[in-house]
Amino acid sequence: MSDMIASVEAVEEVRPVELSADLLDDQLIGQLVDRARASGLQLTGEGGLLQQLTKRVLESALEGEITDHLGYEKHDRAGAGSGNSRNGVRAKTVLTDVGPVEIEVPRDREGSFDPQIVKKRQRRLTGVDEMVLSLSARGLTHGDISAHLAEVYGASVSKQTISTITDKVMDGMTEWQNRPLDAIYPVIFTDCIHVKVRDGQVANRPIYIALAVTIDGTRDILGLWAGDGGEGAKYWLQVLTEIKNRGVEDVCMVVCDGLKGLPDAIGTVWPQAIPRPA
Repeated sequence: MSDMIASVEAVEEVRPVELSADLLDDQLIGQLVDRARASGLQLTGEGGLLQQLTKRVLESALEGEITDHLGYEKHDRAGAGSGNSRNGVRAKTVLTDVGPVEIEVPRDREGSFDPQIVKKRQRRLTGVDEMVLSLSARGLTHGDISAHLAEVYGASVSKQTISTITDKVMDGMTEWQNRPLDAIYPVIFTDCIHVKVRDGQVANRPIYIALAVTIDGTRDILGLWAGDGGEGAKYWLQVLTEIKNRGVEDVCMVVCDGLKGLPDAIGTVWPQAIPRPA
């Protein structure tokens, strides 16, 4: 799996009050692209941008685990008088491929809940980056995610437990995938990496990523989308329209490389945005 590199410092000279697609001249565009190539923003690996998503995936899976353990949903009255119930959370830092990730592990009153995806005394978790990418992309089915989680957990966990965990992971990912975005981004970077997805058999599938640098210079993953390798202008129009519908009114520049049909889709969704090869 390849790392995705984009720009961290590319927008330091762009001021929020002045930000507009038609104010970017060719010289500034060239500077933005050059700095994107020179400095970079890493998606995977130590110090990458997957910490937030890793936290969400792990906590969603843990919520599925404790729901299965107790036999009822959080806040469900069915738990009254059951003899055991949720008892808050405990903070834990897990060392992963993308750096340290702080998570909240649910507890039960009996102390009988034994988490599996991150065990009680486990401090290091490997293979996280590909797992998170595989579980976070829009377009994967319940079966895709369930098959991947079944491999992560192994044979000791029942199919029903995997189904419950899958539901919670999908709920967490849907919330993240639909969160509101900023109205304007100076630069959005798009790229593709290939990860292993389990759908009855292991297959490498393209995962398309949209990364942005905000007006104040922070970095954000706008979204991930699973493809099949035959994506064109129609596919990209749907992706960019989804981003626009989440609040992105305009983009100054979209950096893309070799993604067929993407420049045409950019012109349709954000007419003033400038497509630029990476």
